[in-house]
Amino acid sequence: MSAAASPDGFVVVPPGDPRTRPLLEGLHREYVARYGPSIGAEEMEHHPVDEFRAPTGGLVLLLEGGLTVAGGAFRRHDDVTAELKRIWTDPGHRRRGFSRRVLAELERLAAAAGYRRIYLTTGNRQPEAYALYRDSGYVALPGVAHSYADGVYDVGFEKHLR
Repeated sequence: MSAAASPDGFVVVPPGDPRTRPLLEGLHREYVARYGPSIGAEEMEHHPVDEFRAPTGGLVLLLEGGLTVAGGAFRRHDDVTAELKRIWTDPGHRRRGFSRRVLAELERLAAAAGYRRIYLTTGNRQPEAYALYRDSGYVALPGVAHSYADGVYDVGFEKHLR
């Protein structure tokens, strides 16, 4: 995985690359709008950025015209499982299939890193994420993965890679 620049398409970057700023700031705004400031901040600070570095993790951006329009990351969950995090599409670029493309690219990179299973969680106030994962072959796991205040909770999903 390299950090080579590309005017369009996918690029794998290290955490801290300036092109991740739109993704991180956009996610923060999204989480605060849906879940409130305390949960939004907690989610963004929960995983150290080093967890998304190769060889056990990766951070991918989708660029259009050299600008970050979507992205996501994965990290080691256990020896055979990658956990997907930070999947986001810029609001001005939604409904174009970018999240589905990011998801497929993250699955491809995780498989190339030796993982055989994907695990992820999404909050109960993100119905479009539920639909994306379900339509992409993910199975909802029973129970609640994590509970927060005010009736907010995360549900886990899994998918076995070929």
